[in-house]
Amino acid sequence: MGKTKEYSNEEVTIVWKPEACIHSAICVKGLGEVFKPKERPWIKMDAASTEALIKQVKACPSGALGYYMNDEENEEAETLETKVEVLEDGPLLVYGTLKVTRKDGSQETKNRTTAFCRCGASNNKPYCDGAHVKDGFKG
Repeated sequence: MGKTKEYSNEEVTIVWKPEACIHSAICVKGLGEVFKPKERPWIKMDAASTEALIKQVKACPSGALGYYMNDEENEEAETLETKVEVLEDGPLLVYGTLKVTRKDGSQETKNRTTAFCRCGASNNKPYCDGAHVKDGFKG
C-alpha cells in the first residue's frame, strides 16, 4: 500500500492516503478552514472541533481520509445507516456499512462512505478513482 500521512490534535488523528484520493474536494467544500490543499501542512487540525473533523472525514468518498481516536480505549466501532447519493457528473456515493464482493469472490467491508464508479473509466473498479473528470463524464 502507498504512503500515508497523519495529522493530529490532542484527541484525534486524521490519516491521509494520497494515492487513494479522487480529488472530489468534499473535504475542502465541507471544512475549508481545515482542508487547504495549497498550503503545507494541508490539514489544519486546530481550525475545527474534533467532532467536526470526524464528521468531515466520514464524508470522504474515496476512503483517502480516515481517523482514529488518540485515546483508543474509548474507540468504538460504528455501523452507519445505508444511504445512496448520485453525484452529478461523478460517482455513486454509498454511505454506511457494506460488504463488497468482487468478481473474483474476494470480499471487503466498507464502513463510512464509498464511491462507486458510474462512468466506466476507473482503473480501480468498482470504486471511483476520479477518471470521470479527465474523461468529461456527464450524467
